[in-house]
Amino acid sequence: MNYLEKPWLRFLIRWLVCSLGLYVAASFLSDKITYGDRLWTIIMAGLILAIINTFIRPVLVILSLPAIVLTLGLFMILVNGLTVYLASILYKPLHVTNFWAAVFAGIMIGLINYLVSAILKELND
Repeated sequence: MNYLEKPWLRFLIRWLVCSLGLYVAASFLSDKITYGDRLWTIIMAGLILAIINTFIRPVLVILSLPAIVLTLGLFMILVNGLTVYLASILYKPLHVTNFWAAVFAGIMIGLINYLVSAILKELND
């Protein structure tokens, strides 16, 4: 079964990865990223982040394409941080104190996304 063929399943996996990444980042930066120690807050923040990654992030990538090309892709770290910071602005129970904490959370989400994608690819082969 190809897990990535069904859009709803792909979005569900993205939601799970965003939630897990936020939880891991909040565990590492407990003084910079707070969620009131409620699992529901992480789940809803992950949903909002997944929606942002689905609809807003592609526009951000297109607008920042020159910077992405000039930095050989490293600017994507800032784009990921911006999406996390935007999610914390839109969903008040998730509190990210500054942009650099959001960048760290974006890196964590990216690493977890890479691991989940590699596992799913292995399962499909």
